[in-house]
Amino acid sequence: MKTDVIINRDALYALRELPSESVNCCVTSPPYYGLRDYGLDAQIGREDTPEQYIGRLVEVFRELRRVLKDDGTFWLNIADTYCGSGMKAGCKQKDLIGIPWLLAFALRSDGWYLRSDIIWLKENPMPESCRDRPSRCYEHIFLLTKSKKYYYDAAAIAAPIAPGTAARYRQGRSAGHKYAEEVPGQGKVQGINQPRSGSYYDDALMPTTRNKRDVWLINTVPYKGGHFAAYPPKLAETCILAGCPKGGVVIDPFFGSGTTGLAAQSLDRRYIGIELNAEYCALAGARIGGGNT
Repeated sequence: MKTDVIINRDALYALRELPSESVNCCVTSPPYYGLRDYGLDAQIGREDTPEQYIGRLVEVFRELRRVLKDDGTFWLNIADTYCGSGMKAGCKQKDLIGIPWLLAFALRSDGWYLRSDIIWLKENPMPESCRDRPSRCYEHIFLLTKSKKYYYDAAAIAAPIAPGTAARYRQGRSAGHKYAEEVPGQGKVQGINQPRSGSYYDDALMPTTRNKRDVWLINTVPYKGGHFAAYPPKLAETCILAGCPKGGVVIDPFFGSGTTGLAAQSLDRRYIGIELNAEYCALAGARIGGGNT
């Protein structure tokens, strides 16, 4: 199978031509519902109803599941949409439709394992002119998998422990403190909270990192190309580091400006990009030096 390529085709039909269990990881952000019109007949995102939109994405990602290795991971970036005038969304005008969770639950029902809802938090979000609700500053990234057991490198994206945590590791703990006994519903006492006379670890053995949490603060970055929905490379890099082994293949069936391919290439992974818009294929190819087909 050829990799480090950009395929100019409809995502569903391009995926159907790829071998089963041939890619390690997918990082993608499909067109959001009702947001932009790219002027292409086969585009996703301009369906009459959210149900039609969800149905088309489920069909695409069902084919992705066939292409994904059994231990593969699927990182799906998706944002919500407000019901506008003329939308047949089954809700009132100005209602938040709930697209991310409608899609997540539909994918779970279709066979995917829904493993995590990651909040992508932005300190520099697009400004909004609304005055009757808070401005939006986050999107969802769903981690989905094909199997119960899958490749996940927690150490590759681990975060440094806080200074306060390090101080707690170095302290003794009395038997009378609040968390010395089991907290209802939590189970056994955490090691760091167990009574002890000295430090929990010697300094040489004390952990320096903790597991990455599910709120990721990653700001948007400027992109001068003619694409208006490019996510930041750090977002794709984080997903790839955790979800794809070195030398593995990362696929993006909605390749856009090529950020996923750019991130994969920088991390010694191979990529396959699928993009319906020929102009975006050329844009992505020039950006990362990939070959078009």
